[in-house]
Amino acid sequence: MTTSKPDPATAVPVTPAANDSHARAADRIDPDAVLDLASRLVRLRTVHDRTAPSVEQPGQQPLEKPVEQPAADLLAEVMASYGWDVTVTDVAPGRPNVIAVIEGRATGRTLMFEGHTDVVTEGDPAAWSFDPYAGDVVDGFLRGRGAADMKGGLAAMIHAARAVEQAGFSGRLIVAALADEEGMMSGAKAFAASDLARSGVDGVIVCEPEAGEICTVAKGALRIAIDYIGVMAHGAMPQMGRNPIPALGPLLVGVAELERQLQHSVGPHPELGEFYVTPTIVAAGDTEQLNVIPAVARLRLDVRTVPATPHAPLLQLLERLAREIADEAGLGCQFDVIDDRAPVETPEDADVVRALVAAHRDIVGAEPTFGGVPGTTDGTILSRDAGLQTVVYGPGGKWIAHQADEMCAAADIVTAAQVYAEAAERFFAGSW
Repeated sequence: MTTSKPDPATAVPVTPAANDSHARAADRIDPDAVLDLASRLVRLRTVHDRTAPSVEQPGQQPLEKPVEQPAADLLAEVMASYGWDVTVTDVAPGRPNVIAVIEGRATGRTLMFEGHTDVVTEGDPAAWSFDPYAGDVVDGFLRGRGAADMKGGLAAMIHAARAVEQAGFSGRLIVAALADEEGMMSGAKAFAASDLARSGVDGVIVCEPEAGEICTVAKGALRIAIDYIGVMAHGAMPQMGRNPIPALGPLLVGVAELERQLQHSVGPHPELGEFYVTPTIVAAGDTEQLNVIPAVARLRLDVRTVPATPHAPLLQLLERLAREIADEAGLGCQFDVIDDRAPVETPEDADVVRALVAAHRDIVGAEPTFGGVPGTTDGTILSRDAGLQTVVYGPGGKWIAHQADEMCAAADIVTAAQVYAEAAERFFAGSW
């Protein structure tokens, strides 16, 4: 863990706008500075790697190419240049959380801006019509992996925090750039377990791309591993073994039928849509050994839930289905829950939501649209593990994330920064 609080003499000088004691925070946002930071972040290839160590994989050595380290170094440098109290903590070797705490001129409530520094792989570069890490602005769009998810949001929240500090406020502002959101969210889990998370955080704005929608609800997620265990044998003598592969057929059919029945029972959520049980991995055997009956056949499920599908009874149904099929086939069954993230439902009258609604209305000049997060975010973990009230709002389309030719309108990034700054001022002042 490292902390940094530079001598004020070395800090970035206050801009002319910041010397205007009557200027509100949103008016202090420098669009060029916001986009410059976003561009610099996109140019850094901070790709989440499934082999990277996390808190769920202790004892691993530091990565040769750390995932988030380049972006963490840049953000820590920018934050420290403002004179902020910055803490950089590895949640796993080479995978740091960068957290700044900004104290206001007087005591008051605590607001948190949150984002993540990792991005998903670019995939096949040939599928892109430009460099996946271009980090340039062309025809009004910031281009490259992470432009939407979510380096544009990171840049917006940091400049918003700086503008709020310069304008002056009563309270405490936490700025958190966390690791491993695209994996097991170990950065959010580490923060949620920290003393800072328990010190009284009154609201969190998660700066993920939601196309300017205010998302107070998010789907839950279950990651489930089912292994059917048989007996290895020669393909020419199947009677000498127990093949686990055929049992995956009725299991897949049963999972699909369970999904259909629950969808019919609970109906679609108005913001989140349908409940899904999605098989994502089926694996068995060795492609180089076609004459071997494998001992194990594996199925992995990505389950996306809505508030009307509580997790405990759903898990009981899935496990009972898996074990009944295994028993009928004379197989062993290993059923494991890899992760369990409950849906998020933050009341629309929560102060952090009301402040964000008023800020959107003021900056954009229109009533906001309420929406839902189709996946999960770090906010899911902050709500689950630390009981924090979270709301998701940020620049970039929610459907463009993880696709080739990812981009985000530059104007939306600047607008998000202005909305964040206005929302923070209103939150601290209790004005909406």
